[in-house]
Amino acid sequence: MKRTRFGARARLSRDAAELQRLATGLAESGGKLEDAFWANELSTLVDALLKNGAEDDFSSALDRLEETHGAAYDELADAIEAGSESCQIEIQGKACNVLLFAAPLLAWSRFSIPAAQLPAALVSTLSAHLGAHAFANGSRLALANFLFSPDQLPRSFCDTRGLTLALTDALKNGQHLKVDSTQFPETNRFLSDTRYLIGAVAVPQGAPIFRWNEKDGNKENALAAWQKQGSPNLETLLPGCAWQLILPDAYHAACRSADRASRPFSVAASLTFLHTTIGLQPDQMRAIIGPCYDRRMEEYRISLGPLSQNTVYHGLVWPLLGDEDESTDAAGEIEAVLREAGVRDIRFLDHHFPMEFCDDCGGPLFPDSEGELVHAEMPEEAASPSPHMH
Repeated sequence: MKRTRFGARARLSRDAAELQRLATGLAESGGKLEDAFWANELSTLVDALLKNGAEDDFSSALDRLEETHGAAYDELADAIEAGSESCQIEIQGKACNVLLFAAPLLAWSRFSIPAAQLPAALVSTLSAHLGAHAFANGSRLALANFLFSPDQLPRSFCDTRGLTLALTDALKNGQHLKVDSTQFPETNRFLSDTRYLIGAVAVPQGAPIFRWNEKDGNKENALAAWQKQGSPNLETLLPGCAWQLILPDAYHAACRSADRASRPFSVAASLTFLHTTIGLQPDQMRAIIGPCYDRRMEEYRISLGPLSQNTVYHGLVWPLLGDEDESTDAAGEIEAVLREAGVRDIRFLDHHFPMEFCDDCGGPLFPDSEGELVHAEMPEEAASPSPHMH
């Protein structure tokens, strides 16, 4: 997931300028003691601004540092993320650290992928499996009783902080969080998309948080156990869907992991969709890949169609994430995923395509073999329920 960005003011406020100064000091620090000084000063200011809802100060400071000091930008973004997704509380007389976490799942379906309220019994069951397999012994969990789509996640750092505090209050009371979803935006419909279980975990200060932080734990075993125990409990919630659970992690890190994992997952889902819908095998398909630009390169768009025609049956978007740009080998990763799935005819177009979308449905346009951006159109006998893969 790219760092969350929001509109910024043209001039830096006093607090935004101080954020910039402290982050720059931390980025240019020469040792651990100096690191600790700058980090403490920065954390204190970030916490105060989060309490005051000063989202504009975060945005303007990040915008300025992104242009002038990449390392300081990373330090500030890390500090704001940490402030929004963690806090300290006391439980039964013990000082505890609280972390907001996300447990993503990747799903695809020819029908609708639910974003829905979770029954109380299911919340308790999923919380027990997460506590047993993903988090350290002795941790306490509170889950939000909703399966979130990307459109329904907090839209700002201050909103994320609010969710952290709401889950923290639930933790204190030994409860899960009942979410009022009536104000949530309607989720966009894609064949392939991500859903999120969101919760908070509390552990005594200095204690491990995750199962793989313990001496006898590791991520591979934790993921395998979570997938084995968690997946069957989601069957009634995800009818008509194929899905894959991803390892839970700190909220922002988990969202970025899900964004990266969703790209090869959506390729595999697209190929399976074409095979099950119209019987087209991967070795009977042609993949056309074109880079799309705004002010910089933003994404690759991948067209899938039959070898025998210059027709785009289906398309999907492979966004660039984090520090990826046209100099990184995202194209090589796309080719490897396609070839592993059985596609043999893969063509890269050396164009600078614009970020064009359909005027009628709003979906992205995809390149054909002649270098034109066109609408993906399934054969009439098997019309797609959605214009593209997410």
